[in-house]
Amino acid sequence: MRVPNPPALSDDRRSQSSNRKPTIGHRKPAVAAAAPPTTPERRGAASRSPSAARGTRTPPPPTPTPTPTPTPTPSSGKSWIKSLFRAIRCRSGNPETGAYPATKPSPSERVLRSPLPTPLRDKNGSSRGGGSMGRRSGKGTYSGGSYHGSPRTSSTMKFTLTEIQRATKNFSPALKIGRGMFGTVYRGTLDDGTLVAVKRAEKRLDDTQLGVEFQSEIKTLGRVEHFNLVKFYGCLDCDGERIVVIEHVPNGTLREHLEGFYGSHLDLTARLDIAIDVAHAVTYLHTYTDHPIIHRDIKSSNILLTETLRAKVADFGFARFGTGDTGVTHISTQVRGTAGYLDPEYLKTYQLTEKSDVYSFGVLLVELVSGRRPIETKREHKERITAKWAMKKFMEGNAIETLDPNLSVTPATNLALEKILELSLQCLAPTRQQRPSMRRCAEILWNIRKDFWELLSSDPISKSSHHGRKSSTTLEKI
Repeated sequence: MRVPNPPALSDDRRSQSSNRKPTIGHRKPAVAAAAPPTTPERRGAASRSPSAARGTRTPPPPTPTPTPTPTPTPSSGKSWIKSLFRAIRCRSGNPETGAYPATKPSPSERVLRSPLPTPLRDKNGSSRGGGSMGRRSGKGTYSGGSYHGSPRTSSTMKFTLTEIQRATKNFSPALKIGRGMFGTVYRGTLDDGTLVAVKRAEKRLDDTQLGVEFQSEIKTLGRVEHFNLVKFYGCLDCDGERIVVIEHVPNGTLREHLEGFYGSHLDLTARLDIAIDVAHAVTYLHTYTDHPIIHRDIKSSNILLTETLRAKVADFGFARFGTGDTGVTHISTQVRGTAGYLDPEYLKTYQLTEKSDVYSFGVLLVELVSGRRPIETKREHKERITAKWAMKKFMEGNAIETLDPNLSVTPATNLALEKILELSLQCLAPTRQQRPSMRRCAEILWNIRKDFWELLSSDPISKSSHHGRKSSTTLEKI
């Protein structure tokens, strides 16, 4: 049976079908194209020609068939253009305005703009580091012979044992820079030139506790990101090797600087800056993560300094996640920490809260202004516990006797010393209810630094002494 050929299209219909624009979405019946309205001016112009003006009738020249322009309808014309632009706007940023998303400031910029750290937010608006380990489930993690996670970028890296060995020259003793919570720390250089610190765990027969500390450190580091916390690059747990790769902070620890290991001592301005940096970091851990993180080992040897003397808190082997439930005041756990910094209430009751970090911070403040270690075994008995000795001197009105001999005595220094010891006294209160929060500590320290600088700039004696101390420190460095 022969199928009859479709009827041939006229020239006008063929032209209309070839020039019809496609529509987006549901197709509606096409509306017949409407010719553009003819105004009187156009009609007059069309009827009058040069020949007509001279009175002779000349047949009009043949004109090409105009291409009809379809009238915009809901299914064509402006509708599909609007749909296209709406799709572009949704992909590029704001679905209402079509604005491209603005570049977010770096964590360091957020910290420097405000006296308190700002919670880091992801693109969905939730607190960064929250929820589960899925966000950083494979951030540099090598486990069981297979990689997990995203490809290597500037902020997330994944490693093999071969890469680690190449970065540290097969764990060369010449690159050893110290010891951490669970092993030796090496300086390393990745293939892209990034300078890192590689913490290699010791291999022990009974490594149950070591495994707990290792997992605690990588879980904590994988959930936090702050300018005053060491940056986490990745880890490796394979074939008996447990390795953590973190940011290399090249200027040593706070304890080393207080003891003058680098040929100079920190002035009071630098010590105040360091105290504020540590307060920012611990406030972030307590407040701006989904669950509070309790460091449990705040001490001067865990505070690393950059070349510009900015502080970064390190070593999260003892860190614990606090409770985020309302009505729950503490978690019960075994005591972990360093002698001299341990919260006595936590030591007695095994009840851990964020205020245990506040107590350790109070000890650190005394250490900053006195230059002494928390426990001085070579001193006479009444001066062996530095925090207890300093608080006794402060209560007796002899706070100046606790000042580090390497700091010059000026009115500005005396003012700052009194206020810092007053804050230390609050942090060292015997019960957690009496201690301030770390956020409050940061606010108080900002005010102390502000008052210190105002008095320093107005008092010529303090100003000259401060500049003289800075000049001598610079010469010692040279």
